[in-house]
Amino acid sequence: MQIDEILRGVACLRRSGPSAKVTGVEYDSRRIAPGSLFVAMQGETTDGNRYISNAIERGAVAVVTDSSAVFNDLLNHPYIAVAEVAHGRNALALIAANFFAHPERQLALCGVTGTNGKTTTAYLLDAMLNYADRKTVLVGTIEYHVAGAVRPSPHTTPESRDLLEILRDGVAAGATEAVMEVSSHALAQGRVHGLSFDVAIFTNLTRDHLDFHGTMENYFAAKRKLFDGSLRIPPRVAVVNIEDPYGAQLASVAREVGSEIFSYGIGGGDFRAESIQMAAGCMRFTLGSPTGTTQIHTRLTGRVNVYNLLAASAAAFARGLSLEEIRSGVASLQCVPGRFQTIDTGQPFTVVVDYAHTDDALRNLTALAREFATNTGGKVITLFGCGGDRDKAKRPLMGRAAGEGSDFVVLTSDNPRSEDPEAILRDIMPGLQATRVQYVTEPDRYRAIRVALESARPGDIVLIAGKGHEKTQTLKHATIPFDDAEVAAAVLSELQSGVRA
Repeated sequence: MQIDEILRGVACLRRSGPSAKVTGVEYDSRRIAPGSLFVAMQGETTDGNRYISNAIERGAVAVVTDSSAVFNDLLNHPYIAVAEVAHGRNALALIAANFFAHPERQLALCGVTGTNGKTTTAYLLDAMLNYADRKTVLVGTIEYHVAGAVRPSPHTTPESRDLLEILRDGVAAGATEAVMEVSSHALAQGRVHGLSFDVAIFTNLTRDHLDFHGTMENYFAAKRKLFDGSLRIPPRVAVVNIEDPYGAQLASVAREVGSEIFSYGIGGGDFRAESIQMAAGCMRFTLGSPTGTTQIHTRLTGRVNVYNLLAASAAAFARGLSLEEIRSGVASLQCVPGRFQTIDTGQPFTVVVDYAHTDDALRNLTALAREFATNTGGKVITLFGCGGDRDKAKRPLMGRAAGEGSDFVVLTSDNPRSEDPEAILRDIMPGLQATRVQYVTEPDRYRAIRVALESARPGDIVLIAGKGHEKTQTLKHATIPFDDAEVAAAVLSELQSGVRA
């Protein structure tokens, strides 16, 4: 593909150099092959412009930069095609779309954003679409699905170049729909710039990622980009949780730009839930919709999952599915990994692995556990920690949420990253201690899981919170294999066979 075709629609401030034939587009100089175009862009932690020499050494024939100084320096390389742009990530999105022949225009895109519930809502919507014989691409936190093929997920929402390649592969495999978790980071950084979403879904907004956004206002401003038309054009349909105060604001935003609004909520909305019955491993309710009702039976449980089911149902309806297809699609989903995932090796108490990593999510999780424990006459035992190099202000809030909702708390490491695990625990303790709940601290997560499980008695419910589906733990000097579900199952087996710690 010629450089002029690659740059079609890209607002270039300046251009220089020959007309080049481009055989690849990359933003990581380590992936450059002869014939590649390298997009050098400034990021939060590094500047791709520092790696232009490496890209040229590897065979790059063209460079797009967001630095005027770098552009001037590259004039000394007359055999390299060079373009200067104002916003590197936005340029990368448009360049990649051109290079991969605009797969986003051949798919109906559904984007899910919010603090909690994105993954479960996306999984549910994907299951409904698949039940209705729609081939899909699923992009999210746990894994990517490309027309049924599973790929690892390094990021909830990948960089635009990688996302467009995934969409291109999906189109090639016959996909007609794409369901994406759209993170606030991705919206703020322009990873989904230029995409037109047919359906945009909002779950909720609670405190998270303030280490990146700074304020809740900035956090919300990033989320609203999915609804206000600033990506490309407004969504055809906006699915919003009207029982969340930010959802009501987004409904107004979407209405102003001409989107059709599908509201949802347990107490009311276009899609609503009635006669809810839930147990530890299942739930049922009557789904109300603009065209009638249907009975929902699901292996998911909890009030938060009622909201997720309503959101996914409204989005599926917007994509043309019938209530029968929605009902059957819900029933076809066995579980969402790491989202209220029960671990059962025959023990006389319930063990749940969940991704809850905000104070709001932890509060919802312990409230659900309390409801089940009340029915069994047991206690709620909660194990959790907080991630390192992230918003420190939420740590005591999570401590308070865990303490208020539990009978016993095991405080441990999550992903400490570059921080001292003991320091993270000290940040959590003021909120936890204020509740006067009984607790122990054990920085080693494996030992902590064993402590929590050894303390359980018949009828209790043990919550292993924070990491959910994750398969590794990130420490200061290494990333090690660590799967909460596997560790819990192994410890339970050891306890049942009498193996001592």
